[in-house]
Order: sequence, then structure tokens, then C-alpha cells
Amino acid sequence: MAKRNIEILVGLFVLLGMLALVFLALQAANLASLSTGATYSLVARFDNIGGLKPRAPVRSAGVVVGRVKSITLDPKTYQGLVALEVDVRYRFPKDSAAKILTAGLLGDQYVGLEAGGDDKDLVAGDTIAQTQSAVVLENLIGQFITGKAADAGTAAGGKP
Repeated sequence: MAKRNIEILVGLFVLLGMLALVFLALQAANLASLSTGATYSLVARFDNIGGLKPRAPVRSAGVVVGRVKSITLDPKTYQGLVALEVDVRYRFPKDSAAKILTAGLLGDQYVGLEAGGDDKDLVAGDTIAQTQSAVVLENLIGQFITGKAADAGTAAGGKP
């Protein structure tokens, strides 16, 4: 009888471990907060989306207000079109801005919405006019190195 109780406890422990792994997998894939509430769609155009992925959070003041629905390339302007699904509880003015931001130094990227001051709100299907593309670390390093090389050339007697 004691052996059977131990086997049941071990089985429960393994089951709890599996549930914990499923929970962690859902958290890592941004699927843990599946929202069944009503949303409205917005579109934002970015010159560079960096490492933004579908299902990435849309945040305003640190609060998750929606998700990235899809990312496509506009064949005419060659800009990234990011379709956003925003919860209907949150309304943003027409002059709001969208930025691609990074959570932490090397964290996941997300879309940050900054509310404007317009009296009219964005409605389903609207395009956010003011956007700021992702900051790509490799580009920043390249600009820094290029700037330092140019400074070294002018300091050595080269033309500015």
C-alpha cells in the first residue's frame, strides 16, 4: 500500500512538472494571454521592423493593450506594414505615435503606442501616421565606428 502511495505522489509530481513546462512554453511564445475580447485593427508603416514578430505585445505606458496581428512588406513603398489588434477598451487619439521598442537590452521587441492630443480617436482600419522604426544594434555600432574613423582622419590632418 505504501508503494502505491509513493507511485501516485511521483505521478502527481511529474504531472505538475509537465504543466509547469506547458505554462513556460506559452509564456515564451506570448500565447498565455489569449484574449477573446473584442478588438479593432490599426496599421502602422515602418522603414525597419527589426526583430518584431507576430503576436508581439502592443503596449502603452507599459500596459499591454493589444497584439501584433501580422507583418507584411508593401511592394510599392518597401516599408513594413504592421497590422495591430488593439482591445476596444483602449482608444487612442488620431495623432498617436507608434514605436518599435525593445524590452531590456537584448529582449524581445514590441510596439509602443504613445497617445497624442487630438479630439478624434483612431477607428478600425486607420493607419498610424507617426512611426519610429526599430533601433538596430548593428547599425548603431557601424555608425559609431564610421564616426570614429572619420574623426581620426580629420585629427591626422585629413580634410573634414
